[in-house]
Amino acid sequence: MEKVRSTQLKFKGDKIKKKRKREHHDEGSASKRVEDEDPETWVLPENAAEIRGPTFIIHPSDPSPISVNFDSTRNKIVLSSLDKDSTSDTDTPSLLDRIPTEVAQVWVTTRVAGSATINLRTGTGEGKFLSCDKHGIVSAFREARGPEEEWTPVILPDGMVAFMNVYENYLSVDEVAGGSLQLRGDSEEVGFRERFWLKIQSKYKKEAHEEKKKREAGSELTVIDETSTNHMHQAWGAGRSVVSKEDKRELKRARKEGRLAEALLDRRAKLKSDRFC
Repeated sequence: MEKVRSTQLKFKGDKIKKKRKREHHDEGSASKRVEDEDPETWVLPENAAEIRGPTFIIHPSDPSPISVNFDSTRNKIVLSSLDKDSTSDTDTPSLLDRIPTEVAQVWVTTRVAGSATINLRTGTGEGKFLSCDKHGIVSAFREARGPEEEWTPVILPDGMVAFMNVYENYLSVDEVAGGSLQLRGDSEEVGFRERFWLKIQSKYKKEAHEEKKKREAGSELTVIDETSTNHMHQAWGAGRSVVSKEDKRELKRARKEGRLAEALLDRRAKLKSDRFC
């Protein structure tokens, strides 16, 4: 029976049981480094497909960077300073070294398989989805996901991320009356206010890499080998295979059009010899 993977979040200072790492002697040093990395380590995604699982969203505001939190008590999104508990400059880590220290700072990213869009669900409370309506109002009170709960992550050249909603506008940090900050979703261009740093856990990044390898391996298997295909599926006369000398472009065209099986059957009908004729 497949082992169920724990979804419990771990934060800095928590005791983590060390696990024995499997060594893969046939893999490169880079792959081994990813294998040996603590699966709970918070890392930056390199592409949109890696954004999944627990997600830490940071905005490099001045004078203090902020994190996008969800207050389950008040049922609202809160932009909270990451330096609020800092006592001195020596205690302040660099921006990219920040990690979540409480569950309220963590969102859970999910996506429909094969989709370019993601959903961001609160990691605390009853699990509400980050949403944006046509007026640019951002909230997190819906328990079901629809078009307004879909976001397209855009990886920028410097590694930061912008979130585009269904109305093709971007999530941004906006200053309101009194100097407080809130999220808006009506920006038409990506500037400083629309750029966020994201951190995900290493095990989910590795999971994305493994899925990519499986897709690439699957695409290699679609290369047409008429001899082996005929022998496996269309051989007759004690396994005798007849292979066409015609150009294979027709079979490639048929594969692109989704009618490869039909084309192979037609080819078989043309090549098959009937001894009773």
